[in-house]
Amino acid sequence: MENTAILKEWFGRVDSESTGSITATQLQNALAVGNLQFPLSIVQQMIRMYDFDRNGTMSFGEFIALNKFLIKVQRAFSDLERGRGYLVHDDVNAGLVKIGFSLDSPAFYTVCESFDEKKSGRFRLDDFISLCIFLQSARNLFNSFDTAKEGRISLDLNQFVYCTANCRI
Repeated sequence: MENTAILKEWFGRVDSESTGSITATQLQNALAVGNLQFPLSIVQQMIRMYDFDRNGTMSFGEFIALNKFLIKVQRAFSDLERGRGYLVHDDVNAGLVKIGFSLDSPAFYTVCESFDEKKSGRFRLDDFISLCIFLQSARNLFNSFDTAKEGRISLDLNQFVYCTANCRI
């Protein structure tokens, strides 16, 4: 769904009350129509990730930003799934690199373990999207503290609590 007119029409149908923004529940239902099943907590994370005005809902502009991210993730998945419908760990790592995430082995395997709920070593599209949403949210939060752009931050306890509360899924 890269065409803005198509996205506008789709957004209008989801925004059933014509408020100019959609809630997490509305977004969850809309994603389900496209066969993307996410728990409400993941959809809320999607909204937080692109909620630039911090009002708890998603405007059309914010929706476009989310859509661009989801297309990037879906393309990476499609390029690597080889007709299986899932990715294995090596594919997940390659997909993350393709999207712009470079994790060391301990971080990579820890995040994979967290998002492989069935412990099968197989990541379906929705699993991969959930993992990428977590990483993007974590990156956004990290960058907000890394004002010197050094790739390192120091946090006091209050900042750490703020971070963990904002990255929970």
